[in-house]
Amino acid sequence: MSPLKLAGISKRFFGVYANQDISLSVAKGRVLGLIGENGAGKSTLMNIIGGVHQPDDGNMTLNGQPYAPRKPADAAHHKIAFIHQELNLFSNLSIAENIFIDEFPKRAGFIDRRTMRARSRELLASLDLDLAPSTPAGQLAPGERQLVEIVKALHSDAQLIIFDEPTTSLTARETQRLFKVIAQLRDEGRAIIYISHILSDVLKLADDIAVLRDGRLTGSGPKDDFDIHKMITLMIGRELEQLFPERTPYDVSEPQQTTLEVRGISEPGIVKDISFEIQQGEILGLFGLMGSGRSELARILFGLDRAQQGEIILNGQHLHNQSPAQSIAAGMAFVTEDRRAEGLMLEASIANNISLVALDAYAHTPLRVLADEDLLTASSTTAQSLKLKSGNIRSQAAKSLSGGNQQKVVISKWLLSEPVLFIVDEPTRGVDVGAKFEIYSIIAELAAAGNSVLFISSELEELIGMCDRILVMSQGELQTAFDPPFEQTSILAAAFREELPA
Repeated sequence: MSPLKLAGISKRFFGVYANQDISLSVAKGRVLGLIGENGAGKSTLMNIIGGVHQPDDGNMTLNGQPYAPRKPADAAHHKIAFIHQELNLFSNLSIAENIFIDEFPKRAGFIDRRTMRARSRELLASLDLDLAPSTPAGQLAPGERQLVEIVKALHSDAQLIIFDEPTTSLTARETQRLFKVIAQLRDEGRAIIYISHILSDVLKLADDIAVLRDGRLTGSGPKDDFDIHKMITLMIGRELEQLFPERTPYDVSEPQQTTLEVRGISEPGIVKDISFEIQQGEILGLFGLMGSGRSELARILFGLDRAQQGEIILNGQHLHNQSPAQSIAAGMAFVTEDRRAEGLMLEASIANNISLVALDAYAHTPLRVLADEDLLTASSTTAQSLKLKSGNIRSQAAKSLSGGNQQKVVISKWLLSEPVLFIVDEPTRGVDVGAKFEIYSIIAELAAAGNSVLFISSELEELIGMCDRILVMSQGELQTAFDPPFEQTSILAAAFREELPA
C-alpha cells in the first residue's frame, strides 16, 4: 500500500515552475530515493508534502484519504517527519527535552520528568543508542544528533520519514550506522524518502528511485532499473562521458618550481612531524579518515591555528605561525570545508562576498577609499569566468544560491587575490554531480594556469580522478604518498594503518 501519492503536483513562483506535473508515490516498508541537481525542485516538493507550500495544481492522498496540509503542524499531525540536513535540536536542552519539545508530559500540573526519561531510554535503546536522556544535545557528535532526530520521529510515531542529505556531516562509521537504522525503519513498515547527492548511497539504500530535473520528473521506478550512468543522464539531461575533466598528467620527472614546502609541522595531539612539498601546477591530494588531522593541518598551514614546531615555506618565504592575513599576502588561498559558516557572509550580496579578500588591493588612494566600480567589474568578470548562475551579484544574497554556486562564490573570492597556492578542503561537499564536474574543472584550470592545489577530501574517488599524487594521513601522522596509477585498496589500507597481504 502507498501511504503517500502525489498526482500532477505543480507549483509556480512568480510564474516560473518549481514543480511541474509530478506524480509519484512512496510505499510502506520501502525507501524512495529522490535525486536531482540543486534547483531541480526537490526542496519545493518536500515543502509541499510538509505543508510549507501549497500546490497550484494537483493533489495528494495519504493512506487513501485526501491530504492537503496548510502548515507544517498538519504534516506532523499526519505522522510525517523530516530529518533535515541542518539538524533542529536545541543544543542547550537535554536529549529527553528535545524529544518531548512539542508536548511535555504532565503530572499534577508539573512536567513529568520521570516519564520523559523512561520513554527516552526506551526510544534510544530501540536504535541501540547508549546515551543518557539527561545528556545535553550540544555534547553529542553529529551522528548521534542525527539519530536523536530519528528518535524524535519515532516518538511521534511517524509513518513517513523524509531524510534530506542526512550524511553531509557524518563520518563513514556514523553513515553506516545511519544506513542500518534506515533499514530497520523500513523493515518496521515505515515509508522512507531519502534525498541525497551521493548516488552510490541512493543505490545502496533505495528500493525505488525518482529523478527530478528542472522541476519535472524525468524518471522513476524500481532500483534495479537504474545505474549511476542512467541516474546522472536523467539528472543533467545529457550524457556525462566522464566524471572528471581531462587534464595533462603531471610529470614528476621534470624539474618544477616548489610552491609549498612543509617541514616537520607538529602540534601535540593534533599533527606530528608533517613534511611534504607541492610543485607548481601540481594537484596534491590529501586523504584520511575523519579525525586523521587533515583539516587541522590545513588550518595550521593557513595560519588559523598554531603549531609548536616546523616550517612552512611558500615561494621561498617562511610563514610558520603566521596570521591568515600574512598567508593571503604571501599568495595562499583557503577554501574551507564549511562554506556556509566560514567561507561566506550569507546575508551579504554575492559581489560583497567575492570582493572580501581583495578589498585592500582596490583601496588605491592615500585615504584608502575603495574603488567600488573597479572592484565590482573585477568581481563580475571572475564570477562570469566560473559560470556562476545568479541574478544581479550586487543585490542578490549569497544565501539564495545553490550549494555549487555558493562554492563558486568562495573560489571567486580567492581568485581576486591572485594566489599561487589553493588549499581546498572538501570542495564538493553537498553539491550535485553536475556542479561537482564544474568545480573539478575549475580546479584543473587553476593547476593548468600554474597554480598549486592541496586537495583535501574524504571521497577517495575524486582524489584518484583529480590528483597527481595522494598523501594519506592517519591519527595526525603522514603515512605514505602514492603516485599514479592509484590503487584504491592500498590507499584505504594506509588510512586504516593496515598491512595488505603480500
